[in-house]
Amino acid sequence: MKFPKLAFIFMFVGCLVLYLTYVKHHYDDSKPPVSEQLPQFRIYTHKHPTSAQVVSENFQYGIMFDAGSTGTRIHIFKFQMEPNEAPKLAHETFRAIKPGLSAYADDPEKSKEGLLELLKAAKDTVPETLWGSSPLMLRATAGLRLLPGEKANILLDKVREVFSESLFFYRPDSVSIMDGTDEGMSAWITINFLIGGLHATETPTVGMLDLGGGSTQITFALQDEKTIQTSPIDYVTSFQMFNISHALYSHSYLGLGLMSARLAVLGGFEGQPSGPQELISPCLAPDFSGQWEHTDVLYTVKGQKAGEPIYESCLKKVEKMIYKRVRKTEDVKDMDFYAFSYYYDRAVDLGLIDESTGGTVRVSDYIEGAKKVCNNMSDGGIKKTPFLCLDLTYISVLLQELDFPPDKELKLARQINNVETSWALGATFQCIESLRKHRMC
Repeated sequence: MKFPKLAFIFMFVGCLVLYLTYVKHHYDDSKPPVSEQLPQFRIYTHKHPTSAQVVSENFQYGIMFDAGSTGTRIHIFKFQMEPNEAPKLAHETFRAIKPGLSAYADDPEKSKEGLLELLKAAKDTVPETLWGSSPLMLRATAGLRLLPGEKANILLDKVREVFSESLFFYRPDSVSIMDGTDEGMSAWITINFLIGGLHATETPTVGMLDLGGGSTQITFALQDEKTIQTSPIDYVTSFQMFNISHALYSHSYLGLGLMSARLAVLGGFEGQPSGPQELISPCLAPDFSGQWEHTDVLYTVKGQKAGEPIYESCLKKVEKMIYKRVRKTEDVKDMDFYAFSYYYDRAVDLGLIDESTGGTVRVSDYIEGAKKVCNNMSDGGIKKTPFLCLDLTYISVLLQELDFPPDKELKLARQINNVETSWALGATFQCIESLRKHRMC
């Protein structure tokens, strides 16, 4: 007897359904528990009622601790996430405390109070339902890079202990000392992300100058093949973002941040508290005597009576200290640059820019400002800012050593679109992107 064709079809389909059901059940049982998987970023829906509708937006938070040489800062970033689009920064919450983490090198337990204070700001900002999917990171910069390895590692372990109890998404390798080149690259990403230079090829990128307490960075997009060929291999890096490749010249000069340079010009030695505790310098007013604390060492500093004007004497000291420690590059002359941190602060001290809005200065403004401040100090001026002569002279020499001509304009900004112009946004943004691609940051 022939088997009915229709019945055969039904049996085949039934067997197929049973097989697929078995396979799905077997696959589900083989999946690892949720706790073993990478975090699935939950969606925070923020509703804005209107007369016609309720608008929903998806948000992702990232929390970055910036452990600098003079203080610890927390940046709590809120990103708006849309499918197939680059994340947009919706908001930043910023807090800062002093002193820097490195100040607790001999008593790490004391660092906990400040860390917990900043973590409270994060918990007050991020919705509790999103704590477990919000990455928590700390990157230490020059302050910890200058510490002996053992002391730095003990401090970082203390941070890991505090972070592990925070309820935010945290991994031990999320706490580390940032390489100087990474610091420069992250700051470059921040500024170009904020001005739109990373989103489209028609918007030119800008260069970045950052002058911290312990180190200084310069980063810009390479345009001249000759520069690529002649630059040291560790000065050149590349990455891809938004399907656009970027080749960067980026270098960090450890020990040439403003506070470290100040110590060197005064005649002190970084990391050697047993060195001279009394520093005498022609960069200070002849009748000045006071105290200055740097990396937990208290120095007595005094002015030196010089036979020539203070500016010329100070200039010689600065030039001798920085001689052959900085590399020149022609590319910087024809590119727009933003300058941050102490470049900004000293321009405010000179009255060149508004403290809240920033502005534009020329390299020659620092040069002329240094001359004016230094030569007025012999008349008893600038008593409240005894190091201003030294700092301005150093900044003016540093910029020229980097090959910036006196007529070069620099844009100074603490914020762009209400966002702090530091490396923190760039580093957090890279981490968020890595996690979206199922890689750890």
